[in-house]
Amino acid sequence: MAFNTLTSRAVLHYDEWVKEADPRTENWLLMASPFPQTFIIAAYIYFVTSLGPRLMENCKPFDLKRTMIIYNFSIVAFSLYMIYEFLMSGWANGYTYGCDLVDYSSSPQALRMAWTCWLYYFSKFIEMLDTIFFVLRKKNSQVTFLHVFHHSIMPFTWWFGVRFAPGGLGTFHALLNCVVHVIMYTYYALSALGPAYQKYLWWKKYMTTIQLIQFVLVTTHIGQLFFMKDCSYQFPVFLYVIGSYGLIFLVLFLNFYYHAYTKGKRVPKVLQNGNYLLKKYE
Repeated sequence: MAFNTLTSRAVLHYDEWVKEADPRTENWLLMASPFPQTFIIAAYIYFVTSLGPRLMENCKPFDLKRTMIIYNFSIVAFSLYMIYEFLMSGWANGYTYGCDLVDYSSSPQALRMAWTCWLYYFSKFIEMLDTIFFVLRKKNSQVTFLHVFHHSIMPFTWWFGVRFAPGGLGTFHALLNCVVHVIMYTYYALSALGPAYQKYLWWKKYMTTIQLIQFVLVTTHIGQLFFMKDCSYQFPVFLYVIGSYGLIFLVLFLNFYYHAYTKGKRVPKVLQNGNYLLKKYE
């Protein structure tokens, strides 16, 4: 009896909650409910942390060099496309970089921004291949908690962004992330090409700095909210989530930078090998 009552209340609250969602994105792939994506994310976590390593235990590592070259250059191209779409749908076409609200209209520009947000959300599932490649190549040391957390939390939280607030100042970090991904996945692709291309990777040492700049910009941009008067952004809770995420990673990368480049001491395990996002291709 008590369970049925609790279930009924949960369904009622869910129905009330969904009424506030953006009807434009309701019928898009994976957008009808958060449960399908939750299943995908749970399956991803289970595979990369348990099932995959066990299946590969008595197998030779897969040679995925060609696959990874194609994959990494594809992510670069996709990221460039999303940068263009984010710019044309707002960030270079009307946004002020201040209190930019979500446009829920059916105007071509508003729909373009909403669709770009969905593309960014979907790209997070594609990027789960990063970890799957680690497992198939038996690079299990690269499958750290921070790596898996990052690849799991991004699509999960972005479902809510696309469903409730696809646009406005809450998308600035996505634009920046696409810019950083162009740089990072270009590095990954060149690394995968082999030793002959190592001479073109002299800028590896700047990768941590680039990511630090990203998190500083994200945190600073979202931090404006606390100094704005009468900013009626529709779902401020998303801004708190983005700000918290940016601040957490800013602290983590500052910690890495301090130990690796200032003190020259051993870096915490979670951030070893340059930084947790710089993958090994040897």
